[in-house]
Amino acid sequence: MRVFEKNSNIFRLLSEAVSEGIIVVNDKQDIVASNKRANELFGYEDEELVGHSLTILIPRSLRKVHNNHMSSFFEQHEKRRMAAGRTLSGLRKNGEKFPLEVGLNPFSLYGNTYVLALVIDITERKKNEEEQLLKTAALEAALNGIVITDALQPDNPIIYCNPAFEEMTGYSKGEIINKNCRFLQADDNDQEGVLKLRNAVNAGRGCHVQLRNYKKDGTLFWNEVSINPITGRDGQTSHFIGIQNDITQRKAAEQEIVHLATIFDESFNEIYVFDANSLLFVNANQGARTRTGYTLAEFREMTPVQMKPEFTEAKFRALIAPLRQGTKKKVDFETVHRMKNGKTYPVEVHLQSSTIGDQQFVVAIILDISDRKNYTKKLEKTVRQRTRQLQKALKKEKELNELKTKFLSLVSHEFKTPLSGILTSAVLVEKYTLEDQQPKREKHLKTIASGVHYLTNILNDFLSMERLEKGKEMYSYSSFSLSGLVNHVIYNANMLLKNGQHINYPDNIDDVEIHQDERIVGLTLTNLLSNAIKYSKEHTEIDLKVELFEEKIIFHVKDRGIGIPEKEQQYTFDRYFRAENVLTTQGTGIGLNIVKGHVENLDGKIWFESQEHVGSTFSVEFPLGV
Repeated sequence: MRVFEKNSNIFRLLSEAVSEGIIVVNDKQDIVASNKRANELFGYEDEELVGHSLTILIPRSLRKVHNNHMSSFFEQHEKRRMAAGRTLSGLRKNGEKFPLEVGLNPFSLYGNTYVLALVIDITERKKNEEEQLLKTAALEAALNGIVITDALQPDNPIIYCNPAFEEMTGYSKGEIINKNCRFLQADDNDQEGVLKLRNAVNAGRGCHVQLRNYKKDGTLFWNEVSINPITGRDGQTSHFIGIQNDITQRKAAEQEIVHLATIFDESFNEIYVFDANSLLFVNANQGARTRTGYTLAEFREMTPVQMKPEFTEAKFRALIAPLRQGTKKKVDFETVHRMKNGKTYPVEVHLQSSTIGDQQFVVAIILDISDRKNYTKKLEKTVRQRTRQLQKALKKEKELNELKTKFLSLVSHEFKTPLSGILTSAVLVEKYTLEDQQPKREKHLKTIASGVHYLTNILNDFLSMERLEKGKEMYSYSSFSLSGLVNHVIYNANMLLKNGQHINYPDNIDDVEIHQDERIVGLTLTNLLSNAIKYSKEHTEIDLKVELFEEKIIFHVKDRGIGIPEKEQQYTFDRYFRAENVLTTQGTGIGLNIVKGHVENLDGKIWFESQEHVGSTFSVEFPLGV
């Protein structure tokens, strides 16, 4: 190691002149020198590797094999590549492994034996090799025939062909390589596609043609060929890659179909030809295209089922099954056809099977029977229209009569009692003129105010119901004080309280401002508190609680009242519904229905829990705006 310290300048001068990493080890496999490139490869600073065992640069799993290999090398003392034919791995300071190639060169200096290792990082090379193997495997596995030609050699010979191309042509790879692709045309070179292909190759550009080619046994096959140039870094075309498809069967079928089309294309009737297996149209005559509005190209992407709204694919396949099986020669039926614009018309359909080669088709001749169907259709339509109109009118009249009966009954009952109370109290107020009779006057004045308030709420409910039905209800969002609204609602509700009843005020709404429709929130709370007071006994408490969230607010109104019978709870929000245990109590049965309509229009929710003789809790959730 002192030898290299003495000659470090000479070693550094020489080693930095090469691009490979250089590492020098002694016979104990200790590193005595390394150049800058080696330090960079393994991630060490200058002189940091000196004095360390060479194993510091070798993955732990490979160290035993490496020690055996180096010991053998020191014994043989000859120049060679390390582990030829295999990929070696190095270990960087950060623990990262990477592939490398190592050349070992023994030498002696001042009586000591050393090994100079030339180290090359082959990460990029390995990556390229793997990509090349992957591309080659893809070419070999392709179902299309693929060839690659060398455009830089005379006559552009084939240098690669895949197994699919061998199978397509009948030639082996040995018979194909180094030949020009024209050998597949035999003497049939006077083809438009051949000229087009030749011009494209000469110009160094791609093209797509159909050619008559011949297999090794002389069999003609139609070859659909696509070629594309490959250019080098200098911009010159170096190779062509050709992709080939045998389209013989398709070509034969197309020729037969063209022949049939010539015969029937000028018919005024609609005539279609479709594949009996896939159901895809292969042709449709001019009469069919004119009547339906579809082009031939559009038809070839469609099946008869798409034109027949009365049929599913399964039903249609069952219909033509006798034709496919040969048990029937013809199938006739009536249906409707749907045109491109969506309109339909009645047709009489005649289907007949036809076979070309191994392929089975169905020929459809269509007769438009609109004139035949129009009279019956118009008559049936008129009858249906008049029947619907009559049914609608009868239903509307029945609904109006029911609503009228309910409304008159409601008005006569709900208005009579409070009006009687107002009238009686008004008469009595006049009689209490003395100062000591003031409490009695206030009692009757409260009765009058309560009656007026009750009737006002009923009228407001009817007006609100009408606006909801006609969709004329307008909502107005604003930011408002929650405590201010609650105070106002509870103040009005206090006028309705029975003897000893008390409303518990929520304790978490001071200084809270929300963004909603203030009128609807107030209407909702008023309705729920009024119901809680009405259906609770004297000397009971009613709780109003508020849950505040970032995007919503939930109100809970809990009473200790008579509750709702379980069997009737499903009808609670229905208009005019009143449970059997409140039929003798004043009420219209529309308040909760109106509240539910408003709440849902504001994207809110309303629900309840109730137990008869225990009480009810109604909850309302309103979303909060920004």
